[in-house]
Amino acid sequence: MGNGCLGSSSSSRVRLPEPSSNRRTLSHSQSNSSASASSFFDTLIATTAFMRFGNDSPATYSAAVASGGFYVLRHPTPNILELYALGRKLGQGQFGTTYLCTELATGSEYACKSIAKRKLISKEDVEDVRREIQILHHLSGHKNVVTIKGAFEDAQFVHIVMELCAGGELFDRIIERGHYSERKAAELIRIIVGVIEACHSLGVMHRDLKPENFLLVNRDEDSSLKLIDFGLSVFFKPGEERHNF
Repeated sequence: MGNGCLGSSSSSRVRLPEPSSNRRTLSHSQSNSSASASSFFDTLIATTAFMRFGNDSPATYSAAVASGGFYVLRHPTPNILELYALGRKLGQGQFGTTYLCTELATGSEYACKSIAKRKLISKEDVEDVRREIQILHHLSGHKNVVTIKGAFEDAQFVHIVMELCAGGELFDRIIERGHYSERKAAELIRIIVGVIEACHSLGVMHRDLKPENFLLVNRDEDSSLKLIDFGLSVFFKPGEERHNF
């Protein structure tokens, strides 16, 4: 999923769902008799979460389960809604949705990729999200890689706030234009090969290169191009063999 394309402005805000609870409310007479069973199942859930997702202590996952989720980012983060206002949807992907968001302190606009934690059904899914954020920070500063602003987590979502690329996908621009001159096509290929080389020199393999994953910063004819969507990306070392493509 890409960052989406900015069109007409909208003042609507997205209200994130409150964490739901699947626990049944017990009457006073039931609570004493079922206390040990409740404790057993809480421990079982926490232990299962620990075994599935690893890296954190069972106590941490017990608290996370009790609050309606588990930690993907491994540490608490500020509430994103205290810093940003989430607006209209820009795009939809397998694991989440990208929204237009506005920084409350400055009024600056960004793209927010909100990943639904309920869809992270394996340890590998969780590690993919962690690695995507790590890679975005690792590549930060390259002029043709989308810039990460920050990552946030609540009970239901992981939010990745990134630079907004309002010009849309390179794919759509190609369709819109119909064709490119040989000179202009060569310029685009030079940029694309350059950013791929930069990623490889920093030990990052994107693994999902396509016109849809290159966004234009604005609608100008000479707009900068940005590589996005590092959800399938991995770190690698020169000479390392990989068999999980």
